Amino acid sequence: MSAFMSAFASLVGSLADLLQPLFQNASTAAAIILFTALVRLAVHPLSRAAARGQKARSRLQPQIAELRKKHGKNPERMQKAIMELHAAEKVSPLSGCLPSLLQMPAFFLLYHLFSSSSIGGEPNALLSHDLLGAPLGGRWHDALAHGGMFGGQGLVYLGIFVIVTAVATFSYSRTKRQMAANPMTPATGPDGQPVPGMGAMTRFMPLLSFFTLITVAVVPLAAALYVVTTTTWTAIERAWLYRDVPAVGGSVATAA
Repeated sequence: MSAFMSAFASLVGSLADLLQPLFQNASTAAAIILFTALVRLAVHPLSRAAARGQKARSRLQPQIAELRKKHGKNPERMQKAIMELHAAEKVSPLSGCLPSLLQMPAFFLLYHLFSSSSIGGEPNALLSHDLLGAPLGGRWHDALAHGGMFGGQGLVYLGIFVIVTAVATFSYSRTKRQMAANPMTPATGPDGQPVPGMGAMTRFMPLLSFFTLITVAVVPLAAALYVVTTTTWTAIERAWLYRDVPAVGGSVATAA
């Protein structure tokens, strides 16, 4: 593990050296943003596949509703019929999870790298790097202890919070419109009855984007930069990949 972390630290350091002429003292922060972009670019094909899968599942909702109505008294037959429909249409119910799951190791690597005082038995030199005076290994509570919310370090976090809030608001609004325009068939349990609490969970889902604010407040600044970069990428990527999905208030609704 230590050898792996040393290699990862060298990668971040090499990216920082590459960007140093452009970003000077902020080159390590820029390297983290570039690393995040490279990770997202690598999983983009999976994101495209997940988008195709979600659109296919949306198109299948009327057929799934018919199957649940037809086999409502036989849950096993109903589940089998739904699985057969997914297989016939080459739709995987789990395809949307893969992009997020494959990004988690990159996030935890950054978290561990900027939370460790030493790497491979040597002092972690990356902890001495900062973004506009805010240490990349520091957290929001550290910034508050050095000048408060509007001190030099606090303003760095304030800027991150503003970006995260703007991205979360955009994602929330878009998700609400799409869910209203494309209501999903309620999930059912083995007995064919609606799963308790799923309705409330569905209504709560759009709010999850705001939980990023909590994440960036408690993780090291380097990991926070990863989070804000990947969530911004996600918002833009989803807006592009789902641009043809009808939304309430959009061109399709207006034409109707």
